[in-house]
Amino acid sequence: MSAPPPTATREPFPREIWVLTGAAFVIAIGYGLIAPVLPRYASSFEVDYARIAFVVSAFAFCRLVFAPFGGSLVRRWGERPVYLIGVLVVAASTGACALATTYTQLLVFRGLGGVGSTMFTVSAVGLIVRLSPPPLRGRISAAYAATWLIGGILGPVVGGQLARFGFRVPFVVYAIALLLAAAVVAVLLPAGVSAPAAADALPVMTLREALRDSAYVAGLLSGFANGWANFGVRIALVPLFLTEILGTDDAMTGNALAAFALGNGLVLTMSGRWSDRVGRRLPIIVGLTVNGALTALVAGCGSVWLFLVISLGAGAGIGLFSPSQQAVVADVVGRNRNAGSVLPPFQMAGDLGAILGPVVAGVLAERAGFGIAFLVTGILVVLAAVPWFWARESNRLASDGGSPRWAAPRGSADQT
Repeated sequence: MSAPPPTATREPFPREIWVLTGAAFVIAIGYGLIAPVLPRYASSFEVDYARIAFVVSAFAFCRLVFAPFGGSLVRRWGERPVYLIGVLVVAASTGACALATTYTQLLVFRGLGGVGSTMFTVSAVGLIVRLSPPPLRGRISAAYAATWLIGGILGPVVGGQLARFGFRVPFVVYAIALLLAAAVVAVLLPAGVSAPAAADALPVMTLREALRDSAYVAGLLSGFANGWANFGVRIALVPLFLTEILGTDDAMTGNALAAFALGNGLVLTMSGRWSDRVGRRLPIIVGLTVNGALTALVAGCGSVWLFLVISLGAGAGIGLFSPSQQAVVADVVGRNRNAGSVLPPFQMAGDLGAILGPVVAGVLAERAGFGIAFLVTGILVVLAAVPWFWARESNRLASDGGSPRWAAPRGSADQT
C-alpha cells in the first residue's frame, strides 16, 4: 500500500513569513497603544464628533491617496527597502503627534503616517502573496493576522493605562515600537528576497483582469465594509461612546478594544485552517454576518459588561473573516503572476471605508445619537456578505483529497 500524500499541515512556513509576522506583532502593539486615546486626544482640542472622527479618517485618507504610488515604489525598489522606509515614516509622524499643540497639527501629523503605512503594508502583503505556498495561504494569513490581533489585545490595555500619564505618552511609546520593528526587518529579512527583478520577471496581472473575477470584486466590497466598521467607526466612536454615554474611563476603553481583539484572536487559527479546507466564501459570509449583527446591537446597549460581550463576539466574527479575505487576494493573483495594480485597489477599498465610516458615523452620532451610527454600520457589514453568495470559490484546493472542488470560471484571474 502506498504511503498517503503529505498534508499541507506538515509544510513549514517560509522563514521570511516569520520575520514579517514578528515585525507586525511589534507594530500592532504600538498601534493598539494609541487606539484608545486618539479620539480623546483629538477631543482635548475642543472639536466636535465629526472632526474627532476625521483624525481617524486622515490616516486612511493618506493611505488611499498614496496607495498607487506605493505599488510603483515596490516595483522599482523592491519590497524590503520600501517596507523599512514606510515604518520609519510612520515612526516620525507618530512622534510628531506627541508634540502637536493644535488640532490641525495632530490632523496633519496623523495623516502623514498613512503614507508610510501604505508603503510597509503593500510591501508586506506583496511578500506574503509571493512567498506563501498555496496549501498554506489560509494559515499564513491567519498567522499574520494573529500577530496583529495579539498585539491588538495587549496594546489597548497598556495604552489605556498609559493615558493616565497623558494622551501624548502612548504616541511616544508607539514611535519607539516602530523603530524596533524596522530594526527586526533590517536585520533578519534577506535583502535579495525583494529584488525588483524577481517581480518584474513574472507576467503582470492587470486590474481589468482581476475585476473579471467575482471573488476579487466581492473582496473589494467586503474590504470596504470591514474598513468602515472595524478600522474606522470602531476606533473613532467606541472610546467616545464608552466615556460619554456609558460613563467609563480610558482604561475601560482599552479593555473594550482588547475584548474585540481577543475575540478575533481566539478563532483565527481555526478559521485559517477552515479556509484552507472548505474554502473562502463560507468563513467570509459567516464572519461578516456575525460582526455586522453584533455591531448593530450596540444601538441598544446600556451596560459596559454587555458592550464587552458584544465586542468579544464582533471580534470573533472578524476572526472568521480576515484570513479568508486576505487569502482571496493570493488566490486571485497566484504565485506565478506579478500583482501589478491588483494589490493597491484591494487595500484602497478598506481605506476608503475607513475614511468614510468615521465621518458619516460621526455626523450620525452628532445628529441622531450613537445608537443610529452603530446600527447603520452593522447593517452595512451584513449587506457586504451578500455578494459572496454569488462569488466564485477562489480556493481550488479546498477538498478532502486536495483536488479542485470548484473550478475557476472562464475569464477568471485564478492563476494558482
